[in-house]
Amino acid sequence: MPDQTVKVVAITGASSGIGEATARRLAADGHRLFLGARRTDRLDRLVTEITAMGGTAAARRLDVTEAADVQDFVAAAEERYGRVDVMVNNAGVMLLSPLEALRTQEWNRMIDVNVRGVLHGIAAALPVMRAQGGGHIVNIASVGAHEVSPTAAVYCATKFAVRAVSEGLRQESAGDVRVTLVSPGVTESELADGIADPAARAAMRTYRAVALPASAIADAVAYAISQPPHVDVNEIVVRPAASAQ
Repeated sequence: MPDQTVKVVAITGASSGIGEATARRLAADGHRLFLGARRTDRLDRLVTEITAMGGTAAARRLDVTEAADVQDFVAAAEERYGRVDVMVNNAGVMLLSPLEALRTQEWNRMIDVNVRGVLHGIAAALPVMRAQGGGHIVNIASVGAHEVSPTAAVYCATKFAVRAVSEGLRQESAGDVRVTLVSPGVTESELADGIADPAARAAMRTYRAVALPASAIADAVAYAISQPPHVDVNEIVVRPAASAQ
């Protein structure tokens, strides 16, 4: 039977999309949440809605590109609830363009958020989990961690990196901290809204014609963290059934 123990769960990028859906699902399951994102108005509204429905949640402004900010975020979660059982590194950006467009600032932004942001989350949460005798790190990647497509080379590179880091952490943490990589296929979110390259933006509209609800990814996270302590769900890929991608 799945472990139904109430957990303290910290979620980055919780103001929309997969992060928001995960917060709602885990709150409904009875877990205590600490939510982070840059858009505090959305975070505050989400916390209000969760608590109004009987859930437990708090929030703090968070920029995952700042290591000190992530350290403070995890420390605040521990101070509020006494421990941090699950860290969901969800914050991410997808700024697609052909390499020849030389959008180097966008490349750096994806590296900062998608790779450094995950590393900052691990660096902040891992010592807490070691000290308390265990925990669970969930990294949200993408099917882009398994395949590469035109205009997505740098984005996919960042997600391949998240997959590699997750596997390395799993091997180093066996029996102590559980590690799960969740790789969503096309999912309803604001992820594509920041694409500035016109051709890539148009192609993505077609690509995203068939998409999963964000709740499908939230269900995958809920499944992974609900397993008994001796079960480590290492990798979940979730795609729309009608998609060949």
